[in-house]
Amino acid sequence: MAAALPGQARVVIVGGGIMGCGLAYHLAHEGWTDTVLLEKAELTSGSTWHAAGQITQSTSSFGIGKCVGYNIDLYSGALEKETGQSVTWHGCGSFRLAYTEDEMDWLRHTLSVTRTLGFNAELVGPDRIAELHPFYNLEGVLGALHTPDDGHADPTGIAQALATGARQLGAKIVRRCRATDIRQEPNGEWVVETELGVIRCEHVVNAGGTYARQIGEWNGLILPMTSMTHHYFVTDTVPEFQALETELPVVRDDRLVSGYIRMEQKSGLIGIYEKENPNTVWEDHCPWEAENELFDADYDRVMPWLENAFDRMPVLAELGIKRVVHGAISHPPDGNPMIGPAPGVRNYWCCCGTQIGIGWGPGLTRELARWMVHGAADISMREFDPRRFGPYASKDWQVEKAKEDYCLRHEIPFPHFNRLAGRPIKPSPLFERLKGKGAVYEEVFGHERPRWFAKGDVEQRDYYSFRRTVVHDVVGAEVRAVRERAGIMDISAFTKVEVTGPDAEAFLEPLVANRLPRKLGGIALTHMLNRRGRIELEATVVRLGEDRFYLVCAAFFEQRLMDHLQTHAGDSAVTIKCLSEDWSALTINGPRSRDILAACTPSRLDNAHFRWMSAQQIEIAGQQVWAMRLSYAGELGWELHMPRGSALAVYDALWAAGEACGLADYGSFAMNAMRMEKAFKGAGELTNEVTLPEADVMRFVKLDKEFLGKAETQASSAGDLPWICAYLSFDSDGEVDGHGGEAVLHDGKVVGSTSSVAYGHSVGKVLSFAYLKPDAAAPGTKLEVVVHGEARPAVVLDGPAYDPESLRPRTDAVEAAAE
Repeated sequence: MAAALPGQARVVIVGGGIMGCGLAYHLAHEGWTDTVLLEKAELTSGSTWHAAGQITQSTSSFGIGKCVGYNIDLYSGALEKETGQSVTWHGCGSFRLAYTEDEMDWLRHTLSVTRTLGFNAELVGPDRIAELHPFYNLEGVLGALHTPDDGHADPTGIAQALATGARQLGAKIVRRCRATDIRQEPNGEWVVETELGVIRCEHVVNAGGTYARQIGEWNGLILPMTSMTHHYFVTDTVPEFQALETELPVVRDDRLVSGYIRMEQKSGLIGIYEKENPNTVWEDHCPWEAENELFDADYDRVMPWLENAFDRMPVLAELGIKRVVHGAISHPPDGNPMIGPAPGVRNYWCCCGTQIGIGWGPGLTRELARWMVHGAADISMREFDPRRFGPYASKDWQVEKAKEDYCLRHEIPFPHFNRLAGRPIKPSPLFERLKGKGAVYEEVFGHERPRWFAKGDVEQRDYYSFRRTVVHDVVGAEVRAVRERAGIMDISAFTKVEVTGPDAEAFLEPLVANRLPRKLGGIALTHMLNRRGRIELEATVVRLGEDRFYLVCAAFFEQRLMDHLQTHAGDSAVTIKCLSEDWSALTINGPRSRDILAACTPSRLDNAHFRWMSAQQIEIAGQQVWAMRLSYAGELGWELHMPRGSALAVYDALWAAGEACGLADYGSFAMNAMRMEKAFKGAGELTNEVTLPEADVMRFVKLDKEFLGKAETQASSAGDLPWICAYLSFDSDGEVDGHGGEAVLHDGKVVGSTSSVAYGHSVGKVLSFAYLKPDAAAPGTKLEVVVHGEARPAVVLDGPAYDPESLRPRTDAVEAAAE
């Protein structure tokens, strides 16, 4: 019999699948036992019940890997021991096959990531595959990643065990109780209306699965996800399986099957994510009456892949299909779950959009529970944060991107893979002009940003490989142009927020770890923290007036910055305005940048009149522009911020003045290479899982003032750091430079992993940031970085590889003329 509905709880979770049950379980383990989970039908009656239940350590994502490792430990014994509920664990291991060198490179990179995570994994050849799986057709197979600790379990059993564990610790689960509305009272309390009455709470969680998007719409939230249908087939009993004493490993055949094949008892199970003609359902509304919903098989859609599966596993080819499971699964636009705060509201949490719930769910819900209870998760949540999407995510766009994601489910996840569907979304005023000059674009928070510029015989398109492509030399030329002459880049994608009002300074000062600039036109680089002392984001703050501040940060953090500011605004007399779409920005860098800019403005640009790390309003081509003397490239340079309508005129003026100086366009790839040469930490280093001392950015911290997270920062600084961000260099082999996530070794033992990796064209070395155990992070320490199976000698550097004294950005006009 279902529990009665309480009138009050600390947390109400809407949805009783693997994600809702997992969160209730982990909140209880973190001490929040006053939790009520509402399920409209029976637990697991949505997507969870028809899942294939598989999990693999074959992942190139460090965060997902941490979740997977935890989940396998949970499924293989810990959960059943705690709750007494069977999850029917099958620890059969798995292979991920490779037919091409590109696939082998993917597996080599994955193997380095799994080494960091401590997983049991190895690259094997066809002979070893055949030894462990004699029934698979290995024609054309070059090798495989073997992960012997993988397996599969009963999805319903897992969710029921999590629910049991939550109940044992005090959480309540109310079945047959559909939520019909969610609203927030003026005092911040949430009111959840249900078929059985009303329950009030401090925190509400949307774990609605295929209903999550429409539940979000009750509060005007855009939670982009679309229900895509996926088939798997169970064959009749396989005679050849009858005498097997051990279960065959799962085979993931991305190229030919676009899915997986495994044993199901003594039958075969074939799962397919077809790479064309994907099918959506419930684009506008998932019916509330849906329960244990399945759809008729669409053999025409999947037949090419099903035929390939029978060719790969001939022992299945002549058997009948005794069961077809064709159910709906939520797909966000980029394939990553939506785990974290909903955009623009307080204490509304998302725990949805998880297309691989059994494989990823419990680990992700553990991190969400930590985020809710303690203020930060223990893995980087950047790729899962629901605030990574903005109002541009229209319904039609969501559907188009979900179809794209489904078709990419079993494609090679190349570095810098560029998802092109639904583009452009928010082109800058320079989009067409730069596209005509060869720009290859990427999308960041809806904005189009140039990656690099095609020149000569290089085709204007993306090139994909784990090895160097022709783009490497193109980027090198862009870097040289900036270092030797001057380069210009459209940086309109940056988040741009203005804070004004009588209380602007008093409001912002306690939110930043550095001191706000005191002088008009002053610039400060600073960090905002959460209550756990972890990094929320890095921002540049410019003082444009006595009560006017301008904040700039990475495009991805726009909603996070707005939420952080609005959450802490309280009754302050401030106005917070996002200018990201109304304003554009350019940056011009290089030893000739002052000459070019001087030809376009009457303002004096020498050090005496325009000092380093200062801003002032200047005129260019009749347009009023805020010029900021700073450089992410580490050169003499300026950022130019202006209303959107001024951008094209300003760009044209600078280009006309700069052609004689050799001015060149450059993109984000060159920008990243140059920031690595200057040892500037980026979003890969400054994450919610680290403190300022761990990130080694204490030079931007003022401990003689109060700020959010100060006590935690001091405690971290005084204690034994679990890791620290180090700056490394190592030699390239001319083919493979690394991509982030690689294992770092000291005396043959894993001591950490890389976060960012790029080739430094100006210094002829591969440069990397890596989070390492402190005793391995001292400058001069000899290390090894495992790149595609090769342990390469590396060394910890004690300063930037390029211009370590940072003299070039401070160059004065007289010195520049003398050169």
